[in-house]
Amino acid sequence: MKKLFTAKRLIRFIFAVFIISTVFVIIRIILAPSVVPQGEDGEGVRVKADYILMFLQSLLGIAAMLLPRILKQKAGLVIPTGMILGYAVFLFCAIYLGEVRAFYYRFENWDAILHTFSGAALGALGFSFVSLLNRSEKITFELSPFFVALFAFCFALALGTLWELYEFGMDYLFGTNMQKFALETGELFVGQEALKDTMTDFIVDSLGALGMSIIGYISLRFEKGWTEKLRIKKQ
Repeated sequence: MKKLFTAKRLIRFIFAVFIISTVFVIIRIILAPSVVPQGEDGEGVRVKADYILMFLQSLLGIAAMLLPRILKQKAGLVIPTGMILGYAVFLFCAIYLGEVRAFYYRFENWDAILHTFSGAALGALGFSFVSLLNRSEKITFELSPFFVALFAFCFALALGTLWELYEFGMDYLFGTNMQKFALETGELFVGQEALKDTMTDFIVDSLGALGMSIIGYISLRFEKGWTEKLRIKKQ
């Protein structure tokens, strides 16, 4: 119970950080310049587009944090606290540390590390989802461990692709730099360098999803029970 209470407190703390960050970013959108000032005065200065990106990401974080409660109330799905905590920590690292605190620019591999984790996490979600259907009374056949693992892998890649489409759309509509096609100063990359971030995301997403799919397959095939704590259940 103590561990559960601590996990819930951490989840609430992360949610509060997103709320505070959203308020801060709205103020900065109003006050920030539209373009980077010339010369030394422009070094490290963030413009409106940067804060619009933070605002969109913060809203996304708030929505994602509310999603488990909505699924429980509307669909009767109970998501394990450990899974919710893992996703909350990921959102904190990706949105608050990554965008608001500029870790994407400060640490070269920050984005790759998070995408590897997200690939594995989405793979775990795919496992949980198909296992939930597999145990449904409405389904009269049982899926093989290999098919479940294959579905989890494809599920993770599909959601990873949707995320890249989301990033492209936000960059196109709001002039943000989610796909990191430019330096923090606004200098554009050219050629393959402009595609490097997106393609790296796809590669590490695949590696993370593959790793989780292998773990899940072994767990199901040999009844190890490794994925039980991450399994979504019906009320």
